Amino acid sequence: MEKKGNQRAIKQYAELVDRLSPKSDMGKGLLRSFWVGGVICMIGQGITDFFNYGLRWGMQSSATATSICLIFLSALLTGIGVYDKIGKYAGAGSIVPITGFANSVVAPAMEFRREGLVMGVGAKLFTLAGPVLVYGISTSIIVGLIVFVLEVI
Repeated sequence: MEKKGNQRAIKQYAELVDRLSPKSDMGKGLLRSFWVGGVICMIGQGITDFFNYGLRWGMQSSATATSICLIFLSALLTGIGVYDKIGKYAGAGSIVPITGFANSVVAPAMEFRREGLVMGVGAKLFTLAGPVLVYGISTSIIVGLIVFVLEVI
């Protein structure tokens, strides 16, 4: 008897969740994500072309300058509250790797700026970036050691 009561409660809960959960239009979300992510990538390509062909910096310097520009623009737009609106509209399309990472570093720092420069901004700045940087640096050291050992052998 108790098992039937549990099953009924589970069924009622599932119906409640279905009724109260917001309905999402997957097609619209995919379209928004695709075109916004594409525009971000086109902006990045335009910046690269400007440095590479316009200023004749070479591909490696152009790629570095493009990364710096995209990080700066993303951090600036996060700081003035525009990037969050883009993220709400585009969803995953706004998380193109470098701009999404810059947004995820700046957003916690902006949220806790009232707590001061050291305990607010300084402590929260690396909430997400810290583990990513540790993993990236550790991986690069390990790969470097492997390459070094394989070249010596």
